[in-house]
Amino acid sequence: MRSALRRTGRLFGAGALAGIGYLGMTWVRYGNPSRRGPKDSRLDQFMPVFEVREAHDTRVEAPASVVFAVAQELDMQQSPLLKAIFIGRERLMGAAPAPRVPQSLLSEVLALGWRVLFEEPAHLVMGAVTQPWKADVKFRGIPPEEFAAFSEPGYAKIAWTIVADPLSPTACEFRTETRVTTTDAESRKRFRRYWCLVSPGVLLIRREMLRLVRREAERRARSHRDGVEPISGLSSVSRE
Repeated sequence: MRSALRRTGRLFGAGALAGIGYLGMTWVRYGNPSRRGPKDSRLDQFMPVFEVREAHDTRVEAPASVVFAVAQELDMQQSPLLKAIFIGRERLMGAAPAPRVPQSLLSEVLALGWRVLFEEPAHLVMGAVTQPWKADVKFRGIPPEEFAAFSEPGYAKIAWTIVADPLSPTACEFRTETRVTTTDAESRKRFRRYWCLVSPGVLLIRREMLRLVRREAERRARSHRDGVEPISGLSSVSRE
């Protein structure tokens, strides 16, 4: 029993030290964003300079149109892991739990206030300004032609993409990239503190999203090949 307790204690201790180390590195590296993966040239149009960058990708054995459709249709909270992360964020920030109707990713973010900045087949850029360090987070959409120049003090500007790049008629690379910049020194301080707390959860969200999209898109592609169901994509996103 004592040996088991000691092993458990060492595991908890190692986990705590790793967590502290990760948060420390996040704090120190803030403002020196990751260069991992190819930069999205469309994002450069709306946010050429940024303080945070997260880029993730995965190969999917399904046509790009199918993968892009799945990404737009995805209900993020179908995953117990993502649901737990969202609830954890509410508790961390002291927000009151809000009832939620199951809905697609695109329907949900548009309803929250995000705005389409750029759209073409298999490539979408969304953006908003917000104050995520507050318990009750509000997103404010900015017209595409005004987004890059927006500099009203007190905000973080966030832009993100979903992209399906064809590799062949039956495979593609699915990518997502998120960039953040702030509009003044006080907002930078506040967002930096916030980011150090939530960045591990954001990393898990991105990786789980890629896993869910890959799994569903490949399932649809297999079903189509087997003649079980037709393969389909989505029409353009509504900007309203």
